[in-house]
Amino acid sequence: MKRYLVIFFIIVTALIIWFATEELNDEQEQVEEEPLEQLQHEDESLEHIAAVWNFDEGTGTSTIEARSNQEHNIHYVFNEAADKPNSDPLWKQGISGHALLFDGYSTWVSADGSTLDIPKDTLTLEAWVAPRAFEWGNEGKLSSIISFHNKEENQGFHLGVFRHGSWSFQFGTGEEWLEVWADEEFRLPRNEWSHLVAVFSQERNEVVLYRNGEQAGHLEVPPHTQVALPDQELRIGKNNDPAKISDTFDASMFNGLIDEVKIYQKAVEPAFVQERFDQFFDGELPDPSAELAWDRSRYEGDRHRPQFHFTPPEHWMNEPHAPLYFNGQYHLFYQFNPAGPYWGGIHWGHAVSDDLIHWRDLPIALAPEADQVDPDGVWSGDSVIDDEGNPALFFTAGNDSMRPNQMTGLARSTFLDDQNHDLVNWIKHPEPVTIQEEEIQTEKGTVWHGQFRDPFVFKSGDKWVQLVGSGIRDGEESVGGTALVYTSDNLIDWHYEHPLMIGNVFNYPETGDVWELPVLLPIGENESGEEKYVFLINPWFDGDSEYAVKYVWYWIGSWDDETYQFIPDQEDPQLLDVGEHFTGPSGMVDDEGRAIVFSITQDRRTEESRYNAGWAHNAGLPIVLSLRDDHRLGVEPVQEVERLREEHLYALDTPSTIEDVNQQIADLRGDMLEIELEIERKEAQKVGIKVRQSPDQEEGTLLFYDFDEQMMNVDREHSSLSDNVEKGIQGGKVEFEGDLLRLRIFLDRSMVEAYINGVNSLTTRVYPSRDDSLYLEVFSEGESEVKKMDVWRMGSAY
Repeated sequence: MKRYLVIFFIIVTALIIWFATEELNDEQEQVEEEPLEQLQHEDESLEHIAAVWNFDEGTGTSTIEARSNQEHNIHYVFNEAADKPNSDPLWKQGISGHALLFDGYSTWVSADGSTLDIPKDTLTLEAWVAPRAFEWGNEGKLSSIISFHNKEENQGFHLGVFRHGSWSFQFGTGEEWLEVWADEEFRLPRNEWSHLVAVFSQERNEVVLYRNGEQAGHLEVPPHTQVALPDQELRIGKNNDPAKISDTFDASMFNGLIDEVKIYQKAVEPAFVQERFDQFFDGELPDPSAELAWDRSRYEGDRHRPQFHFTPPEHWMNEPHAPLYFNGQYHLFYQFNPAGPYWGGIHWGHAVSDDLIHWRDLPIALAPEADQVDPDGVWSGDSVIDDEGNPALFFTAGNDSMRPNQMTGLARSTFLDDQNHDLVNWIKHPEPVTIQEEEIQTEKGTVWHGQFRDPFVFKSGDKWVQLVGSGIRDGEESVGGTALVYTSDNLIDWHYEHPLMIGNVFNYPETGDVWELPVLLPIGENESGEEKYVFLINPWFDGDSEYAVKYVWYWIGSWDDETYQFIPDQEDPQLLDVGEHFTGPSGMVDDEGRAIVFSITQDRRTEESRYNAGWAHNAGLPIVLSLRDDHRLGVEPVQEVERLREEHLYALDTPSTIEDVNQQIADLRGDMLEIELEIERKEAQKVGIKVRQSPDQEEGTLLFYDFDEQMMNVDREHSSLSDNVEKGIQGGKVEFEGDLLRLRIFLDRSMVEAYINGVNSLTTRVYPSRDDSLYLEVFSEGESEVKKMDVWRMGSAY
């Protein structure tokens, strides 16, 4: 009997296990089928779908195509970056669930197009997009939303965005390439959601475009037209055949949010398009601005990215410019490429600060726009507060349809109307306010037509004065750079006066053929009570030059506000910074009367390094220029930089030997430091300090002063073990009286800035490869004495 009971329980147990297994299999099948069933539940017509990417994962480096349940890779520069905690692609809140933020240069989705059941004779593409910026349109190619094409073979189809928000659906029949463009009134706005649908119908012989439920474009096609499918991968966010920026960077990539991408195997009706739009439209589309905002957290873990110097929130910057103090805040604008860490697509970035040190990122201030003065770029300029108390921006407007293609544009803040404290809204004047005339004659030659940029504007007496960078030529020969003087009563109507000053490229080849970024600032009164000015220029060279992108030159002199002339005190140009990295000056006089100058510090890295890092360049610290008692230019960082000090790591108040000091600081380390050092020469020829040094001295950078040569130098021969970074010895003449060297040094990751006895600076870049290259060592070649030394750990500006 017991044996039968045991057999009975075995049979019952087996049946229970079998039923449980079958139920589990059913659940698994249900899970596998759920994406399609869910799609079909949304609308019965979705049974005609070929592919759909909802981007609802919200994490990870792949996305699921829900129709086939295939996993598709999301390409993103930091996918494999172990040193960055936020290394996933940029998942954001979408029009429904999550969306993917395409960064403009490294993000795209790739899929095997042959595995998707895409028809040839009828087709609908659908996507929700929120562009953050538009590319210039290199080689006339679209920034792709969906790319599955081979235009050279007239195959496939393509939905993408072009300049200034224009957009198009294009496809190939095998014999020809057909394009339908949205009407101008349906251009895509930046920072807003748009619902895009492209419908190709062989039965109706047409292609129809829709934006937000409205018909946006139409093209009739010949009967029996078909799409010839290509042997390509299908891409979302990147063109199958992108324009090349360089060997490293591709263009033709989407910049912004993409969500709910669908490919249908039918030509949908207008009512269906409206229904799909209404599904996500509840009186007002959601505002994606917060999701599109630039995100500095992308770069956490980057040990070369400066933290207390001004940096762009993402991607590429060149010179900061148009600094402005208004309503208790400092505003700074800068040349910005929102597409990626490479030169191109110039916009005006914008940031604001209460103290010139801690910055808050704001939306792009000025962007190239169709039917405006600047369709091809918004280049450097200046800012003023006009006679009505309203901030105004002057910029170099790029328009390649005009000759010359450089002119001065004007934009005014809407502050008087909206009282927006951050000055985020600007309205451009519809016409250029200054256009360079042809054949302007000077006593030394003809103004170089077509070289006309970087306006600097200020009030002098009852007139507004504008300086514009240019050059002078005598026939085909360069004479030298110049700044052209214009005057105005109203900031709109400008009258040409004369050159402010003309350079001499023969005697001073380092000053260049054209002067960019002219700046004229008052720096204080001399002993006779006369106000003195400093005139700064950034040289540009017509061709290769050993001096290119290295120096800023200046002259001290007088300004005549009746004749609008600058009279320099000396003919020889003077060098502001001797480190070959301080360029791109811009200046302002703040509410305290200080002459403050900003600069750009080029990173001098390879394009591959910039691609992998995701950013390029940063600003130097803002500096104050003044007239010293010895009639020389005083150069010091703004006092507010002291607000960055977080911890006083070391203090020496009594004179000590080099050996004693090095023993005391042996364990001191950091890559965000301020160092004040005073060394008396005694018998030494060279004194200075090693920074960013490894414990075994395998890596290290030496800053030293040569008393005999009166040269301040930086030796970067051992600054990095990498062969892909710039090294060598740089420096220049720095003269001061006495035998006491006073250095104020700022280390900020890859930034090294040294201020020498208040008369010059030396700015350079170093990229140590070792994590422990963080130590300091005072240096002396011969007997010397350390009079004073202080070291602070510095905090972030953000």
